[in-house]
Amino acid sequence: MNKTFIPDGYRPVLDAYDTQRAIAYIKDTFQSEFASALNLKRVSAPLFVTDASGLNDNLNGYERPVSFDVPAIGSEAEVVHSLAKWKRLALKRYRFSVGNGLYTDMNAIRRDEELDNIHSIYVDQWDWEKIITRETRTVEYLQLIVRAIVDAICNTSDRLRVRFPQLKTTLSRDVTFITTQELEDLYPDLKTGSERERAFVKEHPTAFIMQIGGKLRSGNRHDGRAPDYDDWQLNGDLFFWDETLGRALEISSMGIRVDAESLDRQLTLAGCDDRRELPFHKMLLADELPLTIGGGIGQSRLCMLMMGCAHIGEVQSSIWDAETVRLCEEAGVPLL
Repeated sequence: MNKTFIPDGYRPVLDAYDTQRAIAYIKDTFQSEFASALNLKRVSAPLFVTDASGLNDNLNGYERPVSFDVPAIGSEAEVVHSLAKWKRLALKRYRFSVGNGLYTDMNAIRRDEELDNIHSIYVDQWDWEKIITRETRTVEYLQLIVRAIVDAICNTSDRLRVRFPQLKTTLSRDVTFITTQELEDLYPDLKTGSERERAFVKEHPTAFIMQIGGKLRSGNRHDGRAPDYDDWQLNGDLFFWDETLGRALEISSMGIRVDAESLDRQLTLAGCDDRRELPFHKMLLADELPLTIGGGIGQSRLCMLMMGCAHIGEVQSSIWDAETVRLCEEAGVPLL
């Protein structure tokens, strides 16, 4: 069943030329704001890793990576799902110090993604990682970083509206924090995490939903999360209310990363003890990697939010099923 939704009366605010100008402005401006706020340096990053390295992100655990053989090295390679693990290893290899971090363009192919207004098989995001101390592995520090990211996003949006005054999107800097258990308790009649997210973000237009990955008191999970990058007690998703689509739009997934203790616990809870023998995991369990916080920020989603777009295909080039193409053409929604 096709999930594309065209809001009644929707028309793009910018033409094709100004759309490209606005995308470039958002990306350039946000990178500068973001890197300055978090003290990050830009680095180069891989498009693929070997399957034996254990560096690929397993996301929710069921997505299949795009893989291919590399005869020259006699090994299989996988297109990255994200760089959650690679970044932490890079901080060690590049000799970053406490309080400093890195960011990079992350481009991925997620072949099993269900296509709709905000999902594409092509993922483009800023992946970032920063070295912290054990004393800052706290909820308070996580919230401090979230507020800095929200300020960078809102600063970019404000500057974009000066450059393109026909754009009317305004974003709230007032972040509301809530845990997944508090969210379940607040909406006991709503059955899924996404339903609870929509209800909450509609009332709190900038929200950070914390503690994703473990089971709730109901026995269910709010959402899946791989056990070997975020600490499930110190992570979360950042949402803004998307007025165009009338929904909660996730812009970032982030968190304080696992240390040896939380990795040991989460591997067992997730039934993934076999990963203990992978090189990356061995280093983590032996406390050979720095303590970090990090995440990803969706580039196309940020653009569509600030520009008031109805479909992610308006701000990124991807491929779509025939029904989506037909619906968008009939509604005058231009897919790049």
